[in-house]
Amino acid sequence: MSEAVLFEVKSAVGIITLNRPERLNALNGDIHEGLRQAFSKIEADDGIRAVLLTGAGRGFCAGADLMQGLAGGMRDLGASIDADYNPLVRRMRACPKPIVCAVNGIATGAGMNLALAGDIIVAAKSATFAQGFIRIGLMPDAGGTYFLPRLIGDTRARAMAMLGETLTAAEAEKFGLVYKLFEDASFAEDALALAAALAAKPTQALAAMKAAFNASANNTLDAQLDLERDLQRKMGYTPDFAEGVKAFVEKRPAVFTGKPA
Repeated sequence: MSEAVLFEVKSAVGIITLNRPERLNALNGDIHEGLRQAFSKIEADDGIRAVLLTGAGRGFCAGADLMQGLAGGMRDLGASIDADYNPLVRRMRACPKPIVCAVNGIATGAGMNLALAGDIIVAAKSATFAQGFIRIGLMPDAGGTYFLPRLIGDTRARAMAMLGETLTAAEAEKFGLVYKLFEDASFAEDALALAAALAAKPTQALAAMKAAFNASANNTLDAQLDLERDLQRKMGYTPDFAEGVKAFVEKRPAVFTGKPA
């Protein structure tokens, strides 16, 4: 595992920590390689039932590392997008395990859009969000033009991208960009508790929800209804469904294993 990315497992949660605090966890080759390795472990380990992605220090992620990746004049930026950013976003969205992105501080540019690729976004009250691309003559990438309009609406998305303004955590919550804010002092513990709560839920149902929500953006209502039917049919044959019904009848908390049908 690259030292630029830390990985550990707690309470069935795979915790990924971007670990270049001196550069506000700006994305470079080492971080991308570390993320690839971390997600390979998560995908291969059935004992990991949820993911928590966060940053070390006072930044979540400041986007691409301008000092290493972009300095020196004009170049083909599409190459690094093809090699690193797009595969990462696609991998996060396709991962059947829910991903909590815990924005502990500054989230800018591709770093902000990395957070948007998760399933649930939480933030420290001191966190900030910005689409900083316009400041260096670029447009949003890493899924920014896809996620932002769907989360905060087209008008706000265009303004945020074109003006390059910074949102406070409170503004981001108001706009619907984040699910919940936590106090700075307890942020790491609160974010892990939320991810652990997800890990205790029926894993196959969470994966089915994720697949359905991913498809809904481009499906017609008829297609989405059919997809819901097909996925629910699979859920009806899972051990967790049987356990859930049994626990309901017995008036006790369900104990979900996450095992497939």
